[in-house]
Amino acid sequence: MEVQETRVQTDRVLTIPNILSMARLVGVPLFLWLILRPEFGGPKSDTWALLVLALSGISDYLDGKLARKWNQISSLGRLLDPAADRLYILSTLVGLTWREILPIWLTAALLLRELVLLVMVGILRRHGYPPPQVNFLGKAATFNLMYAFPLLLLSDGTGWISSLAAIFGWAFAGWGTTLYWWAGVLYVVQVRRLIRADAMAD
Repeated sequence: MEVQETRVQTDRVLTIPNILSMARLVGVPLFLWLILRPEFGGPKSDTWALLVLALSGISDYLDGKLARKWNQISSLGRLLDPAADRLYILSTLVGLTWREILPIWLTAALLLRELVLLVMVGILRRHGYPPPQVNFLGKAATFNLMYAFPLLLLSDGTGWISSLAAIFGWAFAGWGTTLYWWAGVLYVVQVRRLIRADAMAD
């Protein structure tokens, strides 16, 4: 989760927030397996997949809150939390696109943003900077997408619940994708400023 820079960081690994983040990472392949079971002749397990996503969202909220409350913000936690977010988004994209719930263009748009961010991280590392911290806008984008994906998965059915889920799911998907790219543009601007500052200092 987003944290204030003024808080003291720790190098401890086995903290409650880090354990929660690790549990979220373990849930990624489980979620992907559950969502893809029907594609390989297995029973539909969307309810269990939605439960894994819900637990992931709860742990995502708790790890940041507890880290701040108990002063257990750590360097490892700053890496695990955004990594878990991106892996859940990636696995959901793969699963929903494979099942033709998400269109290819939306998946491509989200994956392209991730590629842009990876390039920015590589540039920062070449200049001796760590990866950019998760900002509020990026976190808001992730929350929108994490709401959108379960709703879109729920829309893959019949009845009024599925119809309602489709309406809200696509609304969250639209906002999430827009905010995701907006946050990506801000990262690019941040990287450009740092590189220009380095060039001027030389």
